[in-house]
Amino acid sequence: MKFRATLLSALLVVSLVGAATAPAAATQSGEAYSGSHVEFQTQNSAVTGYAVNDAVIVENVSVQSSEEARSQAGIGADAGLSTATEFSGAGLQLASQTSLSATVSVESGAAMQAHDNSRGIFQVRADDGAQMVHANLSSDSEAESESDERVVVTKEDGSQGTFIVVGDGEVVVNEEGNVTAEVEEGSQLVYRQYDDGERSEDDEQKEQMIQNGTATAEVYVESAAESGQDSAEDGSDEGEEAAASVVEYGQDTTVEVTSRSENTINMTAERSQSEGKVVLATVSDEAFSSAEDVEVLVDGEAAAQADSYSEVEQAAQGGDNSAYYVSQSSSAEASTDVAIGVNHFSERDVSMQSDGSGDDGGMTGGDGAGFGVFAAVAALGVALLATRRL
Repeated sequence: MKFRATLLSALLVVSLVGAATAPAAATQSGEAYSGSHVEFQTQNSAVTGYAVNDAVIVENVSVQSSEEARSQAGIGADAGLSTATEFSGAGLQLASQTSLSATVSVESGAAMQAHDNSRGIFQVRADDGAQMVHANLSSDSEAESESDERVVVTKEDGSQGTFIVVGDGEVVVNEEGNVTAEVEEGSQLVYRQYDDGERSEDDEQKEQMIQNGTATAEVYVESAAESGQDSAEDGSDEGEEAAASVVEYGQDTTVEVTSRSENTINMTAERSQSEGKVVLATVSDEAFSSAEDVEVLVDGEAAAQADSYSEVEQAAQGGDNSAYYVSQSSSAEASTDVAIGVNHFSERDVSMQSDGSGDDGGMTGGDGAGFGVFAAVAALGVALLATRRL
């Protein structure tokens, strides 16, 4: 896959192929990021035109430290967020990018990370002090609060976006009908976007698990062709390695993909805390053979196949065995959703197998980012199979 950091003022385009990490080209006007699913620009103190699969619901996003934002808006520390509309964002720049994500650094102590997957997941992490986030919506969109930690935006064409607080904080529909959030240090605001009519009851359940900290990682696996990734010229699997987008909602988890094949993914996952967590995955039918017939093994033992997301949560919250649940994705693309509840952590070996694959014969070496994701899913328990992490 190719990603471009575009020098807007000089119209200079620099193409980076298969780069693990690369600095963006700085400009006076701003910078642009373009992937297979996500496109946006940075302009002074805001990320603008955040398009997911060509659909724009969020016109721009700006971030400022809570202290400075409240001072600029003329509201006290205890005032409600709905009136916090008059503050300017801190300076920012497109700091780095990989084949499947981009990071924007913010001078106020925050970091934004965009993930080039079908949901266009966008995170604003409060790394240094509490942060306030302001998101202006498209003129044909309407926002509605579902709780203090979740706001859903609906566009006239039926597309939807969801803002979710992970950790400590609040998100509201402000007096202007846009979205304002405040997240404490160590917490984050997550944005997910759905195409016309795609947000389902299953998606709402997944959002709830992300919000309450039960699901701590998510992965999207696509074939190299679907993700726009060119195959490596030397015939290796390097191109396919970029086909897995990994999103980490929690910390302290390390995942290493040890091997993979068309039907099997093997990996090792380590987490410093012992409690179990859920890992969410969406797998393209082209990327993983017979994904709907997946079987998950943890430390060589078969995980139980659950009948619902709630059973997966129960397994992760002290169950005797790990469990996984398979459902058809709401995405228009042919794909399968898998939720894996890993019942406890330390260092776990996880294997995901599909349609009768039962041994490691024919496995290819390497970190297999695209598929290791899956295995990570099972083993990862929280941050997960990050074949590519920022």
